[in-house]
Amino acid sequence: MIIGKKIEDIEVNAYFPEEGAIQKMKLSDYRGKWLVVLFYPADFTFVCPTELRDLATIHDTLRELGAEAVSVSTDTAYTHLAWKQSEMLLEQVRYPMISDTLGALSRQFEVYDENTGLALRGVFLLNPEGVVKAVDISMYDVGRNLGEILRRLKAYRFIEANPGAVCPARWDDGMDGLQVSLDMVGKVGEHLKC
Repeated sequence: MIIGKKIEDIEVNAYFPEEGAIQKMKLSDYRGKWLVVLFYPADFTFVCPTELRDLATIHDTLRELGAEAVSVSTDTAYTHLAWKQSEMLLEQVRYPMISDTLGALSRQFEVYDENTGLALRGVFLLNPEGVVKAVDISMYDVGRNLGEILRRLKAYRFIEANPGAVCPARWDDGMDGLQVSLDMVGKVGEHLKC
């Protein structure tokens, strides 16, 4: 299970739209910030550009919250560049588009499909130390609503700022959390808080 694990560092190639360049990078380049990692099956497909566009619409808000975003597929960085230049839905994409041609990153995040050589649809929220805090994985045919990962980021930031608090279902920014008593924590285990 990937939840709660610190991600190992793997050097990858990525297309950086803001710089218009292909460069090497590691996820550890983002240590000290929250990080949204969006895996998708392939460039030049139908559902994938809608998800990358959805991530682009929340990218500025993520940055305001001290977070960054990257997308990942098993396509090459040059394919990412060509796709970005030709697909209108990607016009607003400014975050790095990672190339995972060997599937090493996809395997580490447990989204690599050995039968197809593609990544499943997976979105992960990593804390500033590189530990996976939230996961959403699905098959190829249904796109995600990335507003949910934004809500989870806000919730994790809220509990960081409010020790002893937890966030109930449908919690959103501006709502109160629930307070966990020390007696309850002792009974169910310090890390459970459920």
